Amino acid sequence: MDGFDEEAFKKFFPSGFGKQQKSVDVETQISRSKRAEASASKPLAELETTASSTSIDHVANEKRPQERRHSKSESDSDDDGDDSDDDSEDDEDEFPVSHELVLKTHDRAVTTMTVDPSGGRLITGSTDCTLKFHDFASMTPSTIRAFKSVDPSAKKQSAAQDTHAVNHVAFNPLSPGHVLVVSATAQPRILSRDGDTLTEFAKGDMYLRDSHHTKGHTSEVSSGAWCPTDGNLCATAGSDSTVRIWDVNVGRSQKEVIVHKSRAAGSAGRTKVTAVAWASPKQGGSNVLVAAALDGSLVMWGGNGPFSRPSGEVREAHTRDTWTSGLDVSVDGRLIISRGGDDTIKLWDTRKFKTPLVTVTHPSTSFRYPTSNIQFSPSSTNVIVGSETGHLHILNSARLEPELVTPVTPGSPLVSVLWHEKLNQILTGSANAETHVLYNPTMSTRGAALVMSKAPKRRHVDDNPTLTTDLSTGLAGDSVVVSSNGVPHYSSATFAARHPTVGLTASGRSRDPRRPHLPQVTPFAKSQPDEKHIRENIPLSSMRDEDPREALLKYAEKAEKDPIFTHVYKETQPKAIYAELSDEEEPGPEKKRTRR
Repeated sequence: MDGFDEEAFKKFFPSGFGKQQKSVDVETQISRSKRAEASASKPLAELETTASSTSIDHVANEKRPQERRHSKSESDSDDDGDDSDDDSEDDEDEFPVSHELVLKTHDRAVTTMTVDPSGGRLITGSTDCTLKFHDFASMTPSTIRAFKSVDPSAKKQSAAQDTHAVNHVAFNPLSPGHVLVVSATAQPRILSRDGDTLTEFAKGDMYLRDSHHTKGHTSEVSSGAWCPTDGNLCATAGSDSTVRIWDVNVGRSQKEVIVHKSRAAGSAGRTKVTAVAWASPKQGGSNVLVAAALDGSLVMWGGNGPFSRPSGEVREAHTRDTWTSGLDVSVDGRLIISRGGDDTIKLWDTRKFKTPLVTVTHPSTSFRYPTSNIQFSPSSTNVIVGSETGHLHILNSARLEPELVTPVTPGSPLVSVLWHEKLNQILTGSANAETHVLYNPTMSTRGAALVMSKAPKRRHVDDNPTLTTDLSTGLAGDSVVVSSNGVPHYSSATFAARHPTVGLTASGRSRDPRRPHLPQVTPFAKSQPDEKHIRENIPLSSMRDEDPREALLKYAEKAEKDPIFTHVYKETQPKAIYAELSDEEEPGPEKKRTRR
């Protein structure tokens, strides 16, 4: 055939039969998640570092991990401006912050978060009083949502009671099936990884003066931590001036009570314990339990006990009556980082627990969000912390100097931060209810990188309620059949009859949230009987039209002549004599006679 284009003919027809699988361009999909401004210049020019030279040298001479230096020699000061771009690219390569995955499953500020040791499940807590459970393996770029929402403070029998914000949530590092949840109540809980309550710790008697005799916290619990060596133990700190150690299998009473006696003037020996941390060196050795209080003190105990007396205490670690919200211990168990409400971050040495090694100025957000935390990186080479302006600050752990400051939620405070070791991803929770998962495709594994490498789920038109038509009553143009009794109904050949569940959820509700729920049609609601049918078939139905007073007076004469219940008293019952009163007189109480 002249003019026949065989190539065009082959392109027109498909090359195979059946469902065709479309390949997903993973590189393009991941590039869409690249952050517009992954690195920024250091805006903390006002960040002041105050420490003695001996203290700095002491930390630097320790066998600490290597730290990056941004200072340049004088010979490099005349280089062109391309070096700044190279530095920013180096920062992106060193820290997993080049890409991000945004989850917005809460309604209010995200105050705490935790990821299980394997990196497969994420739990976030918020001031909207809920826990959101996320599974990275089940999420796709088009279905980024939580698969479960739990209110940890609500009772099963009275779910309508007042709920409380979530202060702390943490997976058990030794037994991932247990999750410690601390709400703004006096009763912490142990949940399963699916959100079921396993243990609810007891509440103590608030009228007992000696806290050693109480079985649990008597006021709000502010923080919690897992024991790093025993998966059955956890510690909680509360506003009743105590740190309590619990056995997860015994909820009726705590195992140990540590009463912090404040020595500040006017405190009467009591203060609020605001933060607690429990850690041990990965190489082995004794662990350490650290707590911070509202009186500005920082207290340290040996993690294995006894807890009757602290091994170290700093009375004025931070300014008194300021909320120290963040506390963490390095992986070698030698350094402690604290974030105070006095706009300072301080680095402490557990072996010289008297004065801080380094003190830097950092604006605090604890007056608005008391759960604002601070955390060491998995290798303790860096420290991550959020700011009031919505920036993520990555500091080196020796001098607390900023190595990278990157905006995450500009204009909205960054409340909670987490650097997961296995995923090598940084998670942040902000006051605008957003959870950001920062990652790098080459450095990070699973987690957000796994989600963004999947093909987007093809959404059905019924998943969008604005595009869904309620077809339960049929469409215009459907054939209508009128039965012998005059009741019209749609024939079985109509679309609504053939697809009775289109536009409805599995429970039978409409997918459109604006449509009210219609009650299910029962056999009693199928017909509307008339009054004649009611009078003939329902006994005593005519009594609703009678006057009850007249109905009773019909039997007054009969009751007087032939009483049934008082017939035995007919002969012996005296007659009542009533006083005769005129219309002008009114009965009143008799006046008592006065004694003379």
